[in-house]
Amino acid sequence: MSLHASPTAYEVPAVPSPRLAMWWLIASEVVIFGGLIACYVLYRVRFPEWAEYAKYTSTPLGALNTLVLLTSSLTVVLAHAAAERKELAKVTRYMSITIGFGLMFLVVKSIEYTTEIHHGYTFTKNLFWTFYYSMTGLHAIHVILGMVAMFIVMLGARKGENLHRVEMAGLYWHFVDVVWVFLFPLLYVAK
Repeated sequence: MSLHASPTAYEVPAVPSPRLAMWWLIASEVVIFGGLIACYVLYRVRFPEWAEYAKYTSTPLGALNTLVLLTSSLTVVLAHAAAERKELAKVTRYMSITIGFGLMFLVVKSIEYTTEIHHGYTFTKNLFWTFYYSMTGLHAIHVILGMVAMFIVMLGARKGENLHRVEMAGLYWHFVDVVWVFLFPLLYVAK
């Protein structure tokens, strides 16, 4: 009996490179959003009067956007399942619906911004509004990036190319949704 184990005895199953890369990207994004959210929470505890400012955010529109994004997560899951079954028409349909939900999110967000700015609640009004616009604006940029990625992946997937990328786009989209799940209660509900 040899003292050396065979090379396969301790092998760890390989993680596909695209999936590993996506998880690294998501981890770096968690650091960015996590830092912003942590700073916001520390300031919010320090300045209880921020609850007064938060009452001017639209909870119904924020809730609508939460519903939109959570539903879009379902359509991404359905797109991924269709990709695994190589049902190209369904992949395209579900990814298109997801992009549509992203667009709906941005329209609702622009309505919110327009209303808030019209009432004088601008980026420079006070630190609460600076955080609000920074966090929701950064999130909106990520929604746009997710929509662009989803569109590019969808173009390939409808031809049956690189179907594994549907999962990668879905992972990113789920991350964007989870960030909103944190932003919504912090900025809209905790008044």
